[in-house]
Amino acid sequence: MDPASQTHCVLLLDLPTNALGGVDLLSFTITPRFRGVKNVPPGLHFVFAASDSSLSVRHGAWFYVSPGAGPPQVFIKKWNTQTEDLLAETSQTELLRWRANLGAIWKDGLTPYRQTVQAGDTAEDDAVEESSDWDRLTSRISQSLLSRICGLDPDHWALTSASSAAQDLENIPGLEASNSVLHPEKELRFFPVDLKQTWRAGATGRERTEAAQDRSWALGDILEKHGISEDPRSRSFEILGELQFCFLMVLTLNNNSCLEQWKRLLGLLLTCRAAVKERFHLFLELLQTLRLQLSHCGDMEAGMFNLNEQDGGFLRPLLRKFRKGLDDFDGKRKADIVDEFDELQDFLQKEFGWQLDDSYVKRGMLELEDGEQVEMDMNGADEDDETGDYAPTVVELTPAQLKELNGGETDGRSADGSEEEADLDEMDTRY
Repeated sequence: MDPASQTHCVLLLDLPTNALGGVDLLSFTITPRFRGVKNVPPGLHFVFAASDSSLSVRHGAWFYVSPGAGPPQVFIKKWNTQTEDLLAETSQTELLRWRANLGAIWKDGLTPYRQTVQAGDTAEDDAVEESSDWDRLTSRISQSLLSRICGLDPDHWALTSASSAAQDLENIPGLEASNSVLHPEKELRFFPVDLKQTWRAGATGRERTEAAQDRSWALGDILEKHGISEDPRSRSFEILGELQFCFLMVLTLNNNSCLEQWKRLLGLLLTCRAAVKERFHLFLELLQTLRLQLSHCGDMEAGMFNLNEQDGGFLRPLLRKFRKGLDDFDGKRKADIVDEFDELQDFLQKEFGWQLDDSYVKRGMLELEDGEQVEMDMNGADEDDETGDYAPTVVELTPAQLKELNGGETDGRSADGSEEEADLDEMDTRY
């Protein structure tokens, strides 16, 4: 074939027949003639594979196709049948050999990358491809972010279903990490989100309570200390890029550590109040990204995130509280972000039956088939109203705790001490 007609491609070599393969949002079963994917557009992409489509560990790698003119870029990944791992081909001899022989496999061995088809261009008006979602789902993922999380391999960023952040590893007594010498798993370097401590070191009393209820300080501290961009605005969006990365690794690899980090990031972002004003564009884009991600949750396997749960899992209470926090806004910015939240709410109402506002019955009488009437409560109502088990309580501190909070002063007659005690009386023990 004419080399001028060749396009960017990724080769997935030595995969066994009936193995699982995938690129971006698409997955497929490997056939004997399959060698890879052609017509790959510029940008970041993700390929993954597993020995079968069941519960085997999946291996994947990100790679970047540079835009602009120039010879077609060829990325080669090889399946190691002994270790069941997807590796990058680093031999220059092999790279040159496969590049020179692309013509032999171009027609029958490479499948075209799924392109976007506009409505009306096909015989059926509803035949519209969804590959355009990939660009939106990866809009804030950068090469530098992938290097921070995964480390840089020769020409790609690799991870597996079992890759994990340090905080998600289970320490089993008597079992050393060195036992997995045959295939040591990669550590993922996520932002260190700790939702149990969202205040500065040395904070006491009211400051700790406010920082627990509004996690804006924790968000700013994480971005300042661990962000890699020098521009403050770009640094803010790194946390959105990590949110996108984690979601896609759950979607394609079923990675549990990424699922936990995705939840932690949402638990941090959706409990911010002051930061919504300071980083308005970040939160506006967060709502847009979340709506797009939730539309793909049905693609997840093994029920890793079930939006049809009666109480909406962890996410529904977070969204309700975030919406209440928007009442502090005013002006055009409030209208913009409320409009975006309303679109998200409409989507959740239509797709999953969620009700995020207060216009629903929290308690009432239900008549059974035999005519008996019973009183029913809506799950989560106590949490929303801060009643029942979720009601604030006051705890008396011991002298030792008072001494630690007051920096060594146990004399409650001091002005600072009395003010601290007044603050402590108002503390919500949930935080």
